[in-house]
This record gives sequence, structure tokens and C-alpha cells, in this order.
Amino acid sequence: MKQAVCLLALLAWLLPVQAEGLLMVRSAQSFPEAMLTLQGAIELQGYTLSRVQRVDIGLTASGFTTDLYRVVFLGKIEELREVTEKYPLLIPYLPLKIAVFAEGNETLLVSYDPAEFSRLYPQPELQPYFERWARDLRELLEVVREAE
Repeated sequence: MKQAVCLLALLAWLLPVQAEGLLMVRSAQSFPEAMLTLQGAIELQGYTLSRVQRVDIGLTASGFTTDLYRVVFLGKIEELREVTEKYPLLIPYLPLKIAVFAEGNETLLVSYDPAEFSRLYPQPELQPYFERWARDLRELLEVVREAE
């Protein structure tokens, strides 16, 4: 129950769109293995891992019992510069984010679905970005889900 509350608190901070816009997978890999798989997949897909932020410290300090929680920030640097220069309202949503947390011997990965951005930003020139980001995040999550 506490893990569910922690996840909801994390997602409330992480997600800019409604809950039905989530991408989520469960991996049989342990947390460290899943993190390594994700980082490798990010690089292979041509993205840059901009940072990994710990969030379990804050949850523990608030009295929650937690396993490992991280938020992975990723993007294509030149693309992010170009998009945010033309559309500064997208800055809070970029770079892309994936929440990674341990649940026993397994690992869950959760992200918002960038395809949902089209509801907030219907400009036709942005749609290819949103569609590709959504496709790429799904592929990254599948790589981790399928890894042994």
C-alpha cells in the first residue's frame, strides 16, 4: 500500500498529463540490471541520458518505506534545444522522463505518453515529435521488459 502511495506521489510530480496517458512495463530484472539495460537502450536509440535523479531519499525522509526509485531524464540535445526555442511552453515536459523503481525482485518503469501532448499542443509541426517520442519511449520500455 505504501508503495502505491509513493508511486502516486512520484507520478503527480512527474506527469503533466492525465493518468490514462501512462506507459508502464514490469521487468523481471533487478533494479540495478534494469537501470543498466535502460541506459544502454537509451544510448543505442540515439538519445542522451541527461541525468538520473534519486527520489527515494525524499520519500524515506517523509516516513515512507521505499525500495529504489529513480527518474531518468533523456533526450536528443539538439532536438530539445530546437523545440524549446520555438515552443518554450514545452520546457516543463522536456527532457523526456522515465520513473524506475524496484518492487521486490522486479523493476517497474513508468513514463507519460508524449502522444498525449497533442491534446495540449495541437500545432501540426509538433505532432511528428510527439509521435516519435511516444514510439521511442515504448521501444525503450519494451527493451527493458524483454531483457532477462
